Amino acid sequence: MAPRSRLQLSRKLAERNVPEDVAEAVLDRFEEVQLIDDAEFARMWVRSRSQSKKLAKGALRRELADKGIELEFAEEALSQLSDQDEELAARELVRRKLRPGVDMADRTERDKYTRRLASMLARKGYPPSMAFRIVGEVLAEAGTLE
Repeated sequence: MAPRSRLQLSRKLAERNVPEDVAEAVLDRFEEVQLIDDAEFARMWVRSRSQSKKLAKGALRRELADKGIELEFAEEALSQLSDQDEELAARELVRRKLRPGVDMADRTERDKYTRRLASMLARKGYPPSMAFRIVGEVLAEAGTLE
């Protein structure tokens, strides 16, 4: 079983019709013996998702909130990622999505391709200004823009 946050376990117990007072007692005991540790869960989640999915801090923050992680634990876990790490991940994503044969001489085609790449980064939680800047820089590095 993969690690879970307290909220996730609480929801699962509720699905199985475990009385709320019993569930809370069990979860309290799990925390006491360190079977549940939301701070450690958050650190592990950030490491894993930032590496495997190349998610930005914004997307990771939302995912942690959905899992019931307190803001303090989430921010501490997100501090593992530097701005440089985030930017390198975004560049890698854009480089992976580059397609040969896109006609960059056609401004309409180039703009459409730029928007698609920037939108992909935005879905992964990158701020729009960073997304468009990185897409422009990667396309220029690849020699696809004048």
